[in-house]
Amino acid sequence: MQFRTLGKTGFNISAISLGTWQVGGKWGAAFSDNNADEILNKAIDSGINFIDTADVYGDGLSEKAVGRLVKNRKEKIYVATKCGRQIQPHVNEGYTVEALRKFVENSLANMQLETLDLIQLHCPPTAVYYRPEIFELFDKLKQEGKIQHLGVSVEKVEEALKAIEYDNVTTVQIIFNMFRQRPAQLFFNEAKKKNVGIIVRVPLASGLLTGKFSASTDFASGDHRQFNRNGEAFDKGETFSGIEYEKGIAAVEALKKIFPGQTNLAPIALKWILQFDAVSCIIPGASTVNQVDSNLSAMDIPALMQEQLKAVQEVYEQYIKPAVHHLW
Repeated sequence: MQFRTLGKTGFNISAISLGTWQVGGKWGAAFSDNNADEILNKAIDSGINFIDTADVYGDGLSEKAVGRLVKNRKEKIYVATKCGRQIQPHVNEGYTVEALRKFVENSLANMQLETLDLIQLHCPPTAVYYRPEIFELFDKLKQEGKIQHLGVSVEKVEEALKAIEYDNVTTVQIIFNMFRQRPAQLFFNEAKKKNVGIIVRVPLASGLLTGKFSASTDFASGDHRQFNRNGEAFDKGETFSGIEYEKGIAAVEALKKIFPGQTNLAPIALKWILQFDAVSCIIPGASTVNQVDSNLSAMDIPALMQEQLKAVQEVYEQYIKPAVHHLW
């Protein structure tokens, strides 16, 4: 395992870590304590030391599974969770100091922890980033010993740039992958200047970049890849990175020509992200222990060569950029 510093938190975390959205639901399967425990323990056994969860994953069950993990392991495990998505309707007015404080306290209770290593605002409406009192709350929570650091999870580059104007924002979680390249422009440079850690989510574009899907692939009714393709439930950009599914499949077929003979493109897609030195870690999810192995295999493959990187860029320019680059 390789380790990188998570910005000004100073945490030395695994470059490939674990996101637990899949563990917590919205991927077509009901939450399973046993499956969650297996995946989480497999991750730690494999050298992962940073786990990202959220209070809304499995209505708190994901956080409770992470809490069990921390209690039962001797290794140092950095725990990041998120708050705010429980607000319904999910609008700026719902973000109050009182509500967010309660969410933090509930997360501590769910995981039976005294302090959270990292709490992140969970993709709040853009207007929230212009409210200093929201960010000031987390300084108070830090003084109280309930959190160590504040981060944000964002939908848009513009939100990320606004967030890092606050000195107490130590990390930004953002979608970045072969099909979502805009963050690598201005934002990565600005984050490096301010020593802000970058946590990359949706690194495989909801599985598209595994290369295992086809135009005829069926997704279960409870899977966001079936019910949120047009943003019916939450931001469209969270599902297939906002790309029209058929267009994404065509782009993946073009990628397969760059990497002939590869039946699983996931390790290549993850390696591509890790070649950006601004990235602190990536948090691919896993529905099975085998997917944890697949994600970690990215550490074992050689760096992509310049001609391969150029070819990937050409696929992005041809298939993806006109449709989504300006949106997020």
